Amino acid sequence: MTPHRLTRDDAARVAVRAQLLTADRPTDVLDVVRHLTFVQLDPTRHVAPSADLVLWSRIGSSYDPAELRDLLDSLALVDHHMLARPADDLALYRADMAEWPGPKPLKPWQVELRAWVEANDACRREVLEVLRGDGPLPLSELPDTCEVPWRSSGWNHSKNRKMLLANMVERGEVARAGRGGTGGREVLFDLAERIYPDDPVPSSDDARRERDRRRLRSLGIARAKAAQQPIEPLHVGEAGKPAVVEGVKGTWRVDPVWLDADSAGGPRTAILSPLDRLVSDRRRMDELFGFEYHLEMYKPVEQRRWGYWAMPLLHGHRLVGKLDAVADHDGGELRVDAIHRDGDWTTTCEDGVRAEVDALAGWLGLTPVLP
Repeated sequence: MTPHRLTRDDAARVAVRAQLLTADRPTDVLDVVRHLTFVQLDPTRHVAPSADLVLWSRIGSSYDPAELRDLLDSLALVDHHMLARPADDLALYRADMAEWPGPKPLKPWQVELRAWVEANDACRREVLEVLRGDGPLPLSELPDTCEVPWRSSGWNHSKNRKMLLANMVERGEVARAGRGGTGGREVLFDLAERIYPDDPVPSSDDARRERDRRRLRSLGIARAKAAQQPIEPLHVGEAGKPAVVEGVKGTWRVDPVWLDADSAGGPRTAILSPLDRLVSDRRRMDELFGFEYHLEMYKPVEQRRWGYWAMPLLHGHRLVGKLDAVADHDGGELRVDAIHRDGDWTTTCEDGVRAEVDALAGWLGLTPVLP
């Protein structure tokens, strides 16, 4: 099959359209999450939770964060690995749960993992019994009667209950069921059968192909193969059609629905969460947009170039800079500490960014304070 030939600008436009970041804004929260396939439930609130920033950047200031909370409470969206996914999609992930700890032949570490869970089967059954009677419950209220401790050279050494529960989630026995406790900070767990819809589960191969298809529809353009990462892959397998991007080595996969310039609204300016899908694959971001960016919240202050929670700035199909801002709710201000410009900005770009800062402040109920 002859691959589609795209310039980097073409590819960037495809990616922006696919991520619903054009002037033609969507309006329904559940529809947006269905299209994106998930929003990340990261707790950082430097400006606003990432999931809310992602939805605001698509829908605009009519977006109410209570809508996302209601969808999670009603289980229309399910928290799976701190990703809010449509409940209708969970069957695609239950296919892998049914194969835990992985498809045969098992790797040595998977054999060891299975043996560890089997050695602590009495504790596993006790957890299920307690949840059946009293769930949902936080981790701290679940039994820890593991006979064989969890051995690790990292943070989880001897954290038996935590690791057993994590594997029970992977097995499809237990699921996240919201948050509780003081300030709603404790994750609650319950039996997965009470959380996940009882939909037919496809084969693991069919589920993988459908996940690849949906991922590509959301991203527009991606690599068939990419470096492995936990939870959500970056690759899309054989989904879509092959494409070649001018000046970038290798073959890509593109969803043809996004190739038509008239298939989505025109350009606009957007402030993005650092965890936004448009920039979360840093290699793809660099190859398609030529944009240098890293999340610096884990760096010492003196090593930061752009800021603790610097937010990428999109203008049209280009990533043009970073916004270093913090929401000071006590002071009633959205304080902008710096606007980092990548290259020269046009007056239209400058005006667009300023308007988005005003819109973000208004949505947060704050007064913008710019340098």
